[in-house]
Amino acid sequence: MTVITPTGEKPDAYGAAETIEEALAMDGMPLLPLALAPAYSEKRPEARFALLVANDTPVEEIAPFFGKAETIAIAFPAFADGRGFSLAKRLRREGYEGTLRARGPLIADQFADALACGFDEVDLPETMANRQPVQQWLEAKDSMSVHYQTGYGEDRSILQQRLAARR
Repeated sequence: MTVITPTGEKPDAYGAAETIEEALAMDGMPLLPLALAPAYSEKRPEARFALLVANDTPVEEIAPFFGKAETIAIAFPAFADGRGFSLAKRLRREGYEGTLRARGPLIADQFADALACGFDEVDLPETMANRQPVQQWLEAKDSMSVHYQTGYGEDRSILQQRLAARR
């Protein structure tokens, strides 16, 4: 996997764990599926970890781990499945301040959208990273300067700008 941030590529700090035994045996910080988080927290109450969630997971199921999950990775099963963008916005609105990672086969054209929704980084499968190198992602990040959706990104939407100009 290749991890891309707004400033470039970075090494992945997490090791994926499929079982609680794998997670407990790791030297570094594990990337845990949500189902393993309660057992890991019970066995290692002070330990922080990264959490992997499906893009349709209710925020209420993730919120109990806000204080322990250094990173929440939202799985994207396909680049055409945008539910992960909505989940990222909901997690930020609910107060999650850690790192949000989009994980899966996204494309560079979605990078600006991912950042605007609250993601900090994208974790790509090697096949996607080979097809669209990091430089292409960085260029795509800056290609979109305005947006139509209200509450999306940091600036006012096109509609908000137009309404303000009429006043």
